[in-house]
Amino acid sequence: MSVLLQMAMFPTDGSESKSEYVAEVIKVIRDSGVSYQLTPMATIIETEELSKALEIIQKCYDTLDKLGCNRVYSPITFDIRKGHNNRLKGKVQSIENKIGEVSK
Repeated sequence: MSVLLQMAMFPTDGSESKSEYVAEVIKVIRDSGVSYQLTPMATIIETEELSKALEIIQKCYDTLDKLGCNRVYSPITFDIRKGHNNRLKGKVQSIENKIGEVSK
């Protein structure tokens, strides 16, 4: 099974800049050991089980909670597909096979 999770998570309270908080969230994702891709607007991770993706989301929230964040915003999107893996890279490769190299 492949679970692709696209997420962003940051507090709505405090200053206009959120990079300090986003960096802490990315550390949680990085340290989880799963494949991930950071983009300017969200982070995409791939896990083998939905429970692992949900565990990462919980750890990210817990990190922001420990930092004193009172309100957290997090758009979350899943693409769950049985019988497949390595879709984080494979989906991009599929497009490149059709049209050539794309920006990554």
